[in-house]
Amino acid sequence: MLATWLILLPLAGALVVAILPLPRLVTGGLAFLVALIEVGLWIVAVSRFDFDGEDVQLGTSEEWVESLGISYTVGFYGFSLWLAGVTVVVMAAAIGYALWVGRRDRARGYHALMLFLTGAIVATFAAQDLLLFYVAFEAMLIPLYVLIGVWGGERRAAATLTFVVYTMAGSLLMLASVVAFGVTQDTFSLVDSGTSDNEWIFLGFAIAFAVKAPLFPFHGWLPLSYREAPVEVAAVLSGVVSKTAVYGFLVIVLAKFPEPVDDFTTLVLVLSGAALVYGSVLAFRAPDLRGIVAYSSLAQMGLITLGLFAFNDLGLDGAVLLSVAHALVSTTMFLLVGTVERRCGTGDLAALGGMARGRPVLATVLLVAGMIALAVPGSTTFAGEFLIMAGVYEEGWGYAAVVALGIVLAAMYVLRLISAVLHVRPGPAAREEALDLRPGELALVLPLIACLIALSVWPAVVSESSFPNDEPTRALSEASP
Repeated sequence: MLATWLILLPLAGALVVAILPLPRLVTGGLAFLVALIEVGLWIVAVSRFDFDGEDVQLGTSEEWVESLGISYTVGFYGFSLWLAGVTVVVMAAAIGYALWVGRRDRARGYHALMLFLTGAIVATFAAQDLLLFYVAFEAMLIPLYVLIGVWGGERRAAATLTFVVYTMAGSLLMLASVVAFGVTQDTFSLVDSGTSDNEWIFLGFAIAFAVKAPLFPFHGWLPLSYREAPVEVAAVLSGVVSKTAVYGFLVIVLAKFPEPVDDFTTLVLVLSGAALVYGSVLAFRAPDLRGIVAYSSLAQMGLITLGLFAFNDLGLDGAVLLSVAHALVSTTMFLLVGTVERRCGTGDLAALGGMARGRPVLATVLLVAGMIALAVPGSTTFAGEFLIMAGVYEEGWGYAAVVALGIVLAAMYVLRLISAVLHVRPGPAAREEALDLRPGELALVLPLIACLIALSVWPAVVSESSFPNDEPTRALSEASP
């Protein structure tokens, strides 16, 4: 039942925020309070979850359309509970940032959409019925369209159009695959349905998830959307919306299509390796802060997909751990980019520099987040990347070499970002009077960094509890009767 409450709470909060004619500050505070209660509710869910159990937990199942075998069935596995958890943390930070900035006009609509987005993402991670998954997966797009199109930058119309074209193409492919799979299985239940060897249905799902991630070569919507969206919305896109593709790969593609997965593994691994290297190179060459963080997300999603399609215990454990870590890292970096943009009026690297002088808190926080982002040994990102590297090595040493190259390139673009903000000669936008991080900004960023440090100390809390008995491949295989 807790899964249902985790879905309904932000949706109810969105309705209340949208209806009540409260002042802007009170509206934002109410939305932030709902987001914090959602975090607390997830903590309760973790305390009641049996990580050694093999079945869906904390769930609800009710018939929806009995004649078609469609039901409202929600619940969590270990890995989906962690993905839902990082979602509620990231959404709380994003809503808090919008409240702190205090410049979002039409605050009721803005915060209601953010809460609705929270409920839709959590519903995606909890869905155990294929049609329900599709509805939640598509419901995420509604608030994202509006958030980018109404509150985005100068090119928001072009960004929204590109986003719509790509996502609608993926949505239509997924809808066709959902119908075909459900009809052939005589049920839409992800728990009760069996496996399929239909390669066309497999490709429909795989391409839809590749668009949402995004993965090379389906990433064309990424540059404009990440640059033109409000910075906290870009953080959500990069941090948690992309992880719905990871969940889809795990519970649908890998669990339901073992034969097509085996046939297409080499192609997916090659494309994922290309995404890792290509995204890293673009991040290193990006002229602005958002470009670096955006393209680094493309690279990291390529790395996560390498771990998924290695389809062994090491790769899957590493993919889930890195998914959680990347959500926290990407959100932290985007929010820090937002603080720099607010102080300097731009994120162009050529106009920044020298901000370490007189701003020790900003310098410290950015350095700590940057070190974790570039996967220094001992960090949670390093643990995830090492597990993925070990996993893909079983598929071939060349894949492991590509992962190693991606780690090196990550160090290059992250260090470039840190240097451009803190250490090079001050540019025209780096004003002496620009303030250090304020208490409100620290209150949003420090919990994210604290989570990253805690995961760096104990990465096994995620990697060894995502799948029952720490046997991911067997767990996914047994998910399909």
